[in-house]
Amino acid sequence: MATDASKTTLLAALGANTGIAIAKFCGAAYTGSSAMASEGIHSLVDTGNQILLLFGLKDASRPADAPHPFGYGLRLYFWAFVVSVAIFALGSGLTIHEGLAKIGHPTPISHAWVNMLILAVSILLEGTSLLVAIKAVKKEARNRSLSFLETLRTHRDPTIFAVIYEDTAAIAGLLVALAGTVLALVLDMPVIDGWTSIIIGLILAVTAISLARRCYTLLTGQAADPVIEERLREILGEIAVIDHVNEVRTMHFGPSEVLLIVSADFRDDTPAAIVKRIVAQVDERMRDAFEDVRRVYLEAQSIQSHLEVLDDLGEDADALAWDNVET
Repeated sequence: MATDASKTTLLAALGANTGIAIAKFCGAAYTGSSAMASEGIHSLVDTGNQILLLFGLKDASRPADAPHPFGYGLRLYFWAFVVSVAIFALGSGLTIHEGLAKIGHPTPISHAWVNMLILAVSILLEGTSLLVAIKAVKKEARNRSLSFLETLRTHRDPTIFAVIYEDTAAIAGLLVALAGTVLALVLDMPVIDGWTSIIIGLILAVTAISLARRCYTLLTGQAADPVIEERLREILGEIAVIDHVNEVRTMHFGPSEVLLIVSADFRDDTPAAIVKRIVAQVDERMRDAFEDVRRVYLEAQSIQSHLEVLDDLGEDADALAWDNVET
C-alpha cells in the first residue's frame, strides 16, 4: 500500500525537520529567544510526526487476515489523527506556554543575527521538503485531470497532505519568527518575542484542527472518488440484462485501497452462468481502469427487494445516491 512517493515525502520531511530542530534549539539556547525555542518545539514535534507516519505506513501495509478481512489500511488514518493531536497538544500548547512565560518575563535577544541565519536556512530546508510533497500532488493532479488545489482537497494519502499542512505551517511560523525577531530589535521591545511565540502556537492549532478534520472524515469511511463510481455505472449501463442499478457503495480502506459494492436488478430470465460471467467482467474492467480498486462485489437483487432492505435498515435511498457524494 505504501507508495514510493509517500516514503520519499516523509523521509525528505524527516531529514529536514531533524536538522532544523537541532539548529533551532541550539540557537534558542545561545540567544535566549522565545520565538526560536517555540520554533524548535515545532520542528521537534514535526520530526516525531514523520516517524509516526512512517510507522503508520508499515502498520497499514500488513496483509489482510481473519480479524481484518479488508486489511489494515485504515490504520494509516488513525496514525495521521494521532499526528494532528500531537501538533495541537505538544506543538501548539507548549509554544503558547513558552510565549506567555516570555511575556511575563521579557528578556532581550542576544546575538539576534544567529536567529536570523538559522531561520533563513530553515525556510530553505522546509521549502525543499514542501516542494517534494507538492510534486507528488501535482503528479496525481495530472493523472486525475484536476487542479492542484482540488487534488489536495480530495487527497486520500495523509503521508502527503499531512506533510504539506505541516511544512506550510512551518514556513508560516518561520516567517512570523523572523518578523518578530526584527521587530523586537528595532522597537527594543523584548515582549514582542513572546507574542511571536503565541502567534506561532495559534498557527499550529489551526493546522492541527484542519488535519484532524481531514483524518476524521477518512477514518470514518469516506467514499471513493465519484469518478470511480461514475465509470462503474457506465460499465453496468452497457450490460443489456441489467434492468436497473439499485445502489453503488464505495469506501476507502486506505489511500490506495477502494472497495466497491453494487446491487443490480437483473432480468428474471438471466441464467446464473451469465450473471457469474458479468460479475467477473465488471471486476476485471474496474481493476484495469483504476489501480486503487481492490475488490468489487456485485449482488443480483430486485429493486423492490433492495428498497425493502433499506427500509428495514432505516436508510434513505436518495441520501445514498452517488451524485450526493462529497469528496
